[in-house]
Formats: sequence, C-alpha cells, structure tokens
Amino acid sequence: QVQLVESGGGLVQPGGSLRLSCAASGIIFRAYGMGWYRQAPGKERELVAVITTRDSTTYANSVKGRFTISRDNDKNTVYLQMNSLKPEDTAVYYCNAGGSIGYWGKGTLVTVSS
Repeated sequence: QVQLVESGGGLVQPGGSLRLSCAASGIIFRAYGMGWYRQAPGKERELVAVITTRDSTTYANSVKGRFTISRDNDKNTVYLQMNSLKPEDTAVYYCNAGGSIGYWGKGTLVTVSS
C-alpha cells in the first residue's frame, strides 16, 4: 500500500520559514520523481516544485528564490524548505510521487498570517 504522509505545516508570520516533509512508503522511492503542489481556497491545485530522480529541480515562478525542494533517498523523504513566506502562500500543500497519474498525500495546511 502506497502512503505519502506530509508534515510540517502550520501557522507562520509573513517573512517566516517552514520546512515541509513527505515520508513515502510502499514505493521504490528513488525511482520516482517527487513534487509539491498546493491548493488555496477557491483556487485550483498548482505545481510548487518538483525534483527528478537525478535531483533536477523545477519551481513555479511565484516561489523561485524562496522555496527549495530536496530529497533523501535513504529516508524515503522529500522536503520543501519555504523561506520569506507571504500571505499568498497560504494553501494546503500536497506531496506527489510520479506526476498526475501517480500518488498523492492528504496534504498539510500552511497558513501565513500576522
């Protein structure tokens, strides 16, 4: 059974930082491209960042220079370091393995507010 479990969300003030983690099980983790997506209230889910099996990364323009995606194949975990957070980063953040036809976590809520 495939499981992707996100953690690390919460309430943070504008300008603050959070690190999200996604622990994967039931898949050969190192064989999957991994990604973070987010969905804000009333909006569609959007790509935040992806990392390939060879550690190549891609970011949404809105988070470039502020967010960093990384992976640890020994721990079957993908991370999203989020710095200089803005209120518009408020969303539920989802972990993904294998793209749109792959696997999804249940999400973790990030709220950026003073």
